[in-house]
Amino acid sequence: MKQHFLKLLGYDRYANLLMLESIFKADQPAKAVQLMAHLLSAQQVWYSRAVEDGAPMQELWPDQQAVQFNYLIEVNFEKWSNFLNGPMGTDLSRKVSYANSKGDHFSTSLEDILSHMLNHGTHHRAQIGQVLKQSGLTKLPVTDLIYYLRSKDQ
Repeated sequence: MKQHFLKLLGYDRYANLLMLESIFKADQPAKAVQLMAHLLSAQQVWYSRAVEDGAPMQELWPDQQAVQFNYLIEVNFEKWSNFLNGPMGTDLSRKVSYANSKGDHFSTSLEDILSHMLNHGTHHRAQIGQVLKQSGLTKLPVTDLIYYLRSKDQ
């Protein structure tokens, strides 16, 4: 299962970088930038919860510039990959206790956290794509998982 999530993290990185390139092509529409900032911030929040660092929760809708995103995409990918390859990532059924942004407490398995986080990214990339099309971008990148997997095999 760990290899499955590592593969999906690679896909997530790939798709985020493609969408970032398109954000720049479309002159960085504010809503697309806001959505990408949220997507990347949420990955960091989930990482902090997974490693149980006890840090206060960061802003889920930060005011960031698109020029920061390439760095954040790479940092998030490295942190999550290192986590899965390290001792804390060996038991994906391990429950993580945390409070959400409203202060409600939950306990969720790492497997479910990773599944949620990766699906959350796909959801927001689709929203970004719609914003980019509305901003006049005529060609969006292909960010389908199967396309990514096929391109890796060649």
